[in-house]
Amino acid sequence: MTVLITAATTLIGVAVGGWVTLQAQRRLLRRDDHTQWRDIRLAAYTSYLNAFREYVAYVQRPGAHMSVVPRPLPPHDPMPIFDESGSGYKERLEATKTVLRLVSGQPRVVRASNLMVRCARQMAADRAVHAVEALPSERFEQLWSAEREFVLAARGELGLPNDFEIGDRQPRGTDGEGDEFELSPLAVWIQYPE
Repeated sequence: MTVLITAATTLIGVAVGGWVTLQAQRRLLRRDDHTQWRDIRLAAYTSYLNAFREYVAYVQRPGAHMSVVPRPLPPHDPMPIFDESGSGYKERLEATKTVLRLVSGQPRVVRASNLMVRCARQMAADRAVHAVEALPSERFEQLWSAEREFVLAARGELGLPNDFEIGDRQPRGTDGEGDEFELSPLAVWIQYPE
């Protein structure tokens, strides 16, 4: 009888120990998976931001050549067409945006990237008909506001604090008009300066 009790106690101890070990391994795997996805997203977002900046820098070059045509389907917005030297910038922006959409875990990040691309395309369309010096200043404000929204959304997804403001501007307002998500106070301040 004593041997049976000892054997049963040993088996229960082994089972409990195995279960505890299994739970610890699952926790480690989840943490490793989270860390891997965070690194993948950070790389994708960084690559996208670099491609975005390169696109905008190309559009602002005095020697850049582009034309504009209306999109054949709704919303019929202006679509910039680049020459051979500029098509690489457009292709890289589109490719990195596709990767971003593939790895993003939050819709807010994708919506913010869509806004960035719309603003960059609008600037390129304006640049097709205006010299660099004649580009409307509100295009730049919209462009950099969209970029800041993306950075804030990406920081939130990556688990970084996203409640900071850039510079010494005082935030005002709480939401944007016509956007699918709430704008940060910084973006509201930029869109509606006093």
